[in-house]
Order: sequence, then C-alpha cells, then structure tokens
Amino acid sequence: MFQAATYKQRREILKQKVGNGLILLLGNEESSMNFKDNTYHYRQDSTFLYYFGIQRAGLAAIIDIDNDTEVLFGNEFTVEDAVWMGQQTTIQEQASLCAVAKVETSNQIEKALRFAQSSNRQIHFLPPYRVENKVKLLDLIGISSSEIDNDFSLDLIKAVVSQREIKTEEEITQINSAVDVTVDMHLAGIKCAKVGMTEAQVAAEVHKVALDASGGLSFPIIATIDGQVLHNHYHGNTLKEGDLFLLDAGFENPMCYAGDLSSTFPVSKTFNTQQKEIYQLSLDAHEASIDAMGLGIPFKDAHLAACNIIFDGLKGMGLTKGDTADAINVGAHALFFQCGTGHQMGLDVHDMEDLGEVWVGYAGKAKSTQFGLKSLRLAKPLEVGHVVTIEPGIYFIPELMDQWRAKNKFNDFINWDKVNEFRNFGGIRNEEDFVMTESGAQLLGKPKPKTIEDIETLRS
Repeated sequence: MFQAATYKQRREILKQKVGNGLILLLGNEESSMNFKDNTYHYRQDSTFLYYFGIQRAGLAAIIDIDNDTEVLFGNEFTVEDAVWMGQQTTIQEQASLCAVAKVETSNQIEKALRFAQSSNRQIHFLPPYRVENKVKLLDLIGISSSEIDNDFSLDLIKAVVSQREIKTEEEITQINSAVDVTVDMHLAGIKCAKVGMTEAQVAAEVHKVALDASGGLSFPIIATIDGQVLHNHYHGNTLKEGDLFLLDAGFENPMCYAGDLSSTFPVSKTFNTQQKEIYQLSLDAHEASIDAMGLGIPFKDAHLAACNIIFDGLKGMGLTKGDTADAINVGAHALFFQCGTGHQMGLDVHDMEDLGEVWVGYAGKAKSTQFGLKSLRLAKPLEVGHVVTIEPGIYFIPELMDQWRAKNKFNDFINWDKVNEFRNFGGIRNEEDFVMTESGAQLLGKPKPKTIEDIETLRS
C-alpha cells in the first residue's frame, strides 16, 4: 500500500468532485472456479483499491460527503479461517493503513443505506461488472440489474475518471516497475522460442518471469503463431520454421499496477524478406504514432498517423491504391488495421474501461461506428499524467479478406490479387507504454528490443 495520507487525500478530492450525497464503493468477492472453496486468484476492484488500497474480499465502503464520514464494512476472519489461511490482519488494522477510522460489520451497511434512502439522500454508485455486486445493489438499495444502466452515478464516474487517469509520481514509479518486469517477460519469450516447441511452452516461460517477480499477469498471455487473431489465447500450435510469433503479455505488480507490451519475432533465426518488409512498416507506423502524441493533442491523431503510414506503405508494396486520406476516411485501411492504436493503463491494463469507454477515452463524446475506428479505445486530448499504450499493427485476416472481396468492398483502394498473396502471413504488432509529461511522451520502463536488428540478434 501507499502511505495512508495518499488514500485520505484521494477520498477528499473525490468528495469535493462529487459534491453531495453518499458514495457507495463495493469491493470484489472471491470468485469460484468450479466449487465454492476452489477460487480464482483474488483481485480487488481497481477503484476500491485506488481509494482504500486493501486487497481483501467481502469489503464495501460508504463515503458520506455531507457528514464527512467514511466507513468500511466487512466481517473479520474466524478461528476456522485461520486454520486454513493462517493469521490474518484485521479489517480495523487494514483500515488504519488507509486512514479510515470507522469499521462496521457487513450486516450494518443495508441499515445505513436504507436510512439514507428514507431521508431522500442521493446514493452514488458505479456500474458493476460482476454479477455478485449487481445482486448486492438489489439487496442493499433495491436497484435491479435492469435498472443499473439508468441509475448509476454519472457524476461519480466522471469524478473517478478525472482522478485515476492522472497518474501521480508514486503511481508512475509502480508502473515503471511493472513495465520493467514485462520487458523481462518478453525477453524470455523471444529468446526461448524454438522450432518444435508449443505456444504453451513459450507462454509458460513468459509466465515464470512474472511469478519469479512476486506478481502475476495483468491479462491472460497471448502467445501465438496466428497473430492475425488479435486476442488469441489458444496455445496449442507447434512452432515451425518460417512462422511469425506474436507475444502480448504484461506484468501486474504486487500493488496491482500493470505493464502491457507486445513483440513479434520470427521462429526462424531471421525474418524472411516478406516478413521483414511488413515488420518494418509496422515499426514505422509505431514510431509515427509516438511522434504524433503531444499535450492537448487528441490521441486519435496518433491513431490516424499510424493508419496513414500503413496504407501508404502497403501502397508502395502494391497491396493498396488510391488517395490515402480518402481510403482512411471510408475505412478501407481497416482491412489491415482493425483495432485501435492504444489505451490508457494503470491499475487496469485497459484502465477504467469498466466505467465506460465513452467517458474514459472520449470525455463523453460519441464514438465512431466505423469498422476499425470503433475499436479505438482512446481518442481525447492527452494531459500530463496520462499513461497510454502505443500498439498499431498489421494483420492479414483471411476471413475478412474473403468477405470484403466477395462484396466488392473498397475495390478502388485494395488490390485484391496482391493482398491474397499475404493471406497466410499472420499479424504483427509491437507495443510500448508511455506517460505524458510537460516535455511530451516519455517511455515507461526499460527499452524493449523492437528493431529488426535487435530481434534477430536475440534470435541468433
């Protein structure tokens, strides 16, 4: 945990931003895999962590803005719990570490909330992403699952986003440490991959680095020779000469801050000519995105910079044609670049996306519905303290190619016969993490090998 003063200050700012009423923050419960006592690795809700810092299941909190009080609710472990878990710190002891003076048992929270309702006081809550917290809202304040989308507090969402998206120096220190380990995870994957290994064996070596660093994964590892499947978690293929391997993996440190990097490398010792050409183009798009980032400049500009480089570069290779601006305007480039260039990162690898992309990434403005562009998670102007990823890619997806060609889609911009020569190519992306400073985008963590020379040196 950070110092108690950090959490106290965060809650004071939250109260000022929301203004009045009660703020109800629900922590996460344990989540069972297949029977009650066999649970997944526990992970506290990130917003609860941000304001209280306590990694413990079964907690909730009420912040009473009008009366300037804060109460943690939860039940202490029993002696029987100690038999299985060992001696644990009490909730009161944990509360003191985040400067909360008052602790009550879980059965008292409904009484407090019902009293507030009887006094016509507003209860602010965030939209839950777990079913058990939806059930709690029904039990505690009578809000059904179908009503949540209309009754959650937009004021609270805006307040939380405005705080959590601006990372402090102590948070940047944590993120740097998470990215450093993430780089080591990628180095392990790049170095260990050999013909005859399975994707699962590479993923295991990557995961080992995270465990050795006393942390875990910020998301399930993507380790695949089918890089055209953007979020491919299948690990059953065997590596062969000539394959491209895409690795997307991140470390979550003990404070639950995330790293998120991607690498692409040849299973052979070197890239072949076709792979080298596409890889360098993806790297050029990556660097163009970085160069396009600036304070007060919409992140969408960084995305469009990558789109331009990719379409122009493919034009030089004979895959695309026509005016680049026109092609991007109608979405023809999305045949090769279907996703967004990046997202915010912090306590969540896709930071705060449970609060809604329109508020986290678009400041309330409507998102595009165009294929490709609609997957851009972040578009709003960048500020000091924003932590973002940069990860443009180039993907050849046979199913998409066949569908668009059959529909005669974008014939003015796509040379289909040439594109078909790449139908078994796969996909490529590199990803790095940056924080916005007064002087511009600053790389987080130690540099990750990404040039063709860097990668081939590691593979030799």
